[in-house]
Amino acid sequence: MSQTIKRGGKSVRKAVAAQGKVRQVRAAKAKTGSAVGAALAWLPISEAQWQRLFLALILGGAAVLAWTVASFAGVPAMAEAQLANMARDAGLEVRRVEVRGVKNLNELQVYERALAEKDRAMPLVDIEALRGELLQLSWVEDARVSRQLPDSLVIDIVERKPAAVLRKADKLVLIDATGHELEVVGPARAKGKLMVSGPGAGRQVVALQELIAAAPALKPQLREAEWVGNRRWNFTFKTGQVLALPEGKDKSAKALMTFARLDGVNRLLGGKVAAFDMRAGDRIYLRVPGRTDPVEQPAPKAEAAAETSKADDAKPKPKSEEKN
Repeated sequence: MSQTIKRGGKSVRKAVAAQGKVRQVRAAKAKTGSAVGAALAWLPISEAQWQRLFLALILGGAAVLAWTVASFAGVPAMAEAQLANMARDAGLEVRRVEVRGVKNLNELQVYERALAEKDRAMPLVDIEALRGELLQLSWVEDARVSRQLPDSLVIDIVERKPAAVLRKADKLVLIDATGHELEVVGPARAKGKLMVSGPGAGRQVVALQELIAAAPALKPQLREAEWVGNRRWNFTFKTGQVLALPEGKDKSAKALMTFARLDGVNRLLGGKVAAFDMRAGDRIYLRVPGRTDPVEQPAPKAEAAAETSKADDAKPKPKSEEKN
């Protein structure tokens, strides 16, 4: 009886080695699974919540991809056009523009910009863009644009307030308190307003307003402020008299307050003196018409001037004055 012997089968050594690899793989899987499970256990999210999160991420990615493809295909533009048609069919389109708060500004400048939206569907009106265009107008300090359904745009304008007239080489320009130029005006519209002149004066309007605020009693009598040498001011009053102020913010404000107090006591404005020069600080130089040399006077302190005034009031008056 013959016996067939098969060759090429696994030897005992190979079989043992194969079983060892299987055990190593199982151990690695168990170790990895336990590590991931331990990490997930520390997070306050359940397995079901993790599944929903992953599902949401997948769906979100798919939506972004779909939107990108649709954008290349022009779908959003088509949807926008369809929305506009639906809005027009419902009567939601710009047919009327209402402008409020305009006093000095030419309303046509507002309507020119607002009527560009006429017959446009309300949802397609770019409110912020229209507001930005209105803010470019010289008179507009602020603007608010709102939709008033079904067919109106309402525009509320806050105008800048004219404060002075800037004299340039070839024209007169109306400006606000910040020096912002509003519009070119003629002598008739400039009449009665404070005139500001001198090279670079337009950039000094804010500082000028602060200086005038130091002596508000003089403001109604002030006719012109000239910026001299890009460093100081000359004031011309409605009486035609000129006051030369020193350089520097503090020094000029102090000099102007001193002059205001002296005028309150001695009535300098409207008197014989044509010009007052206070640039020296401790001295006031007075120019009187008919005299070739200036009259020099010490700059009195306000307290001393006030005391002198009180003493003069306390003196007994002659009987002839009492009768009058």
